[in-house]
Amino acid sequence: MKLKELLYNHCQLFIDNRFKTIQNTINEIQDSLTTETKSSAGDKHETGRAMLQLEREKAGQQLAEIQKVNHILSKIDISKSSEIVTLGSIVYTTQANYFVAISAGEVTVENEKFYAISAITPIAQLIIGKQKGELISFRNLEFEITKVV
Repeated sequence: MKLKELLYNHCQLFIDNRFKTIQNTINEIQDSLTTETKSSAGDKHETGRAMLQLEREKAGQQLAEIQKVNHILSKIDISKSSEIVTLGSIVYTTQANYFVAISAGEVTVENEKFYAISAITPIAQLIIGKQKGELISFRNLEFEITKVV
């Protein structure tokens, strides 16, 4: 399996796991809302229901966000390669290695460490549009792009 495919699959797994977690949270909240019986302390019951409703709304927003992230990932064509850093590029630098896709944290593939980063992160904003040999200054560090795949 090619490196880009492995990194892409890691990102997809990250999204799938996040989606399942959020879906489980929504289901648990829904179960709590439907099974909660009204106690003699009516205000306490209403407060509990209101809190559950807020939690459900928050989980719904998280679900919408992860669906947006999944949409961004689906736009990446891992068969394409470019000398200029774009969405889907693997970027090697003298400081760290990056996979410009979604924010999915640190990934170790074939004994190499990569950071899966979103195109809107500050570091991605600096490297997108650049190519091998260009210098980047970030947080008082200067590093060079050594390879773009």
